[in-house]
Amino acid sequence: MNNNAMSTGKQVIAILSKQKAVVAIALMMITMLFFNTNFYTPLNIQNIFLDASSILVIAFGVTLAVIVKGCDLSVGSVLSLSGIVAIILVNSGMNLLLAVLISILTGTAVGAVNGFLIVHQKSEAFIITLGMGMLVKGIAMFLTNANPVAPAGEVGRQFSAISQSSFLFGIPNIVTFMVIIGVFTYWLLRFTSFGRNCYALGGDYEVAEHSGISVITTKWIAFVITGTYAAIAGVLMSSRLSSGNVMYGDPIPLMVNCGVVIGGTSFAGGVGGVGRSFLGIMVMRILMNSMGALGIDRFIQQLVTGIVIVSIIALDCYAIKRKKEDV
Repeated sequence: MNNNAMSTGKQVIAILSKQKAVVAIALMMITMLFFNTNFYTPLNIQNIFLDASSILVIAFGVTLAVIVKGCDLSVGSVLSLSGIVAIILVNSGMNLLLAVLISILTGTAVGAVNGFLIVHQKSEAFIITLGMGMLVKGIAMFLTNANPVAPAGEVGRQFSAISQSSFLFGIPNIVTFMVIIGVFTYWLLRFTSFGRNCYALGGDYEVAEHSGISVITTKWIAFVITGTYAAIAGVLMSSRLSSGNVMYGDPIPLMVNCGVVIGGTSFAGGVGGVGRSFLGIMVMRILMNSMGALGIDRFIQQLVTGIVIVSIIALDCYAIKRKKEDV
């Protein structure tokens, strides 16, 4: 009897450890039931998804980078730059579609440079993307003199409508675009040779290389997609807020990379997916929203968020260490 109970307990613990993001979300949702706040109002629930949508788009791209055993700390700066570039081009009188396309291509270019330095030059992803983030933010500050920029004129209103309007069942466009990109990324990872190659080289680079997989091209493409998604998120965020600002991307890199890990995509590589990243980011957004609804001071929110991030990274490093010891 005791052995059966112990076995059942271990199974439950194992399941909960694999679904820690779901458990965290459930605990926060249950906890908020005991407080008289506006947390469960329809407007607040909508705001949670609106605030999370652009971050989730970035997370779907970062998921690829982490699966191939990398990371990308430049995504926040790319988000800021792409939104600023889009608004500057729109205000110059350029066609809206062309302006958005060029702004997205700025992120693609940054991702391509990151991939080249990381893959071809065998540089450390953490250092390269951190430095690239500082460089890109410098460009954004130069373009705006570190001041916010706002879309103007008729084309400017069309730009704001990209995220603010709705074309499907009353769902805001920014949420619809997030879902479309998430479904596409899921398909890319699960049903294409590129996705299978990402998991293979993230699991064991040398084995993947000797099995005939083009590891260099695959890993490079992963970083290109990550940069492109960050730029798309920047356009969506600037459209929703009707402004571009170099400060928008400052909290993004750590939040996204750690959110992805919270969901179960490990820095060890070869493990993870879109669904897990979605849950991990939602943990971060619900946590921050809950603390705001409870009226917790911002510096305490920063402290709690920092504790969560450090704890998750420490646990992931510990899990990687145990995995290596078991092998």
